[in-house]
Amino acid sequence: MTRVGIGYDSHRFVPGDGVLLGGVKIPATVSLTGHSDADAVCHAVTDALLGATGLGDIGARFPDTDPANKGRDSIAMLGMVVQMVGESGWTPANVDITVICESPKIGPHRSQIRARLASVLGIAGDAVSIKGKTNEGMGWIGRGEGLAVMAVATVERR
Repeated sequence: MTRVGIGYDSHRFVPGDGVLLGGVKIPATVSLTGHSDADAVCHAVTDALLGATGLGDIGARFPDTDPANKGRDSIAMLGMVVQMVGESGWTPANVDITVICESPKIGPHRSQIRARLASVLGIAGDAVSIKGKTNEGMGWIGRGEGLAVMAVATVERR
């Protein structure tokens, strides 16, 4: 049996020294802001896995009202969810991620992000796809105010 889940996340940019995406810090003059470490790629993948397995969503599992989640490492959160997914009888098969932003560019960091996510998910690197798309200068993303991420995860029954 196979299931599919969809995840989405967005965060605002603030002045900083790099953007954390998929557990990889990409050099930039901005950072993402949020309750945890604001890794929007990890958050979208986490939600996609939770959705595929019917285990809720990231807000229910890691609420921003819980002080323990302040500044929490999103790769660690994703690892916890992979464990939950396994305990419920599922295993990740692949993820497909789209990062929508004007900058930073995703391409030069693709292989490093794929490897980091594959390691946490327990899948082969070629089962992780990450793409960067611009918003063609339109809206809040086009103005460089932040970025958004969409993710699709496929899980298989163990």
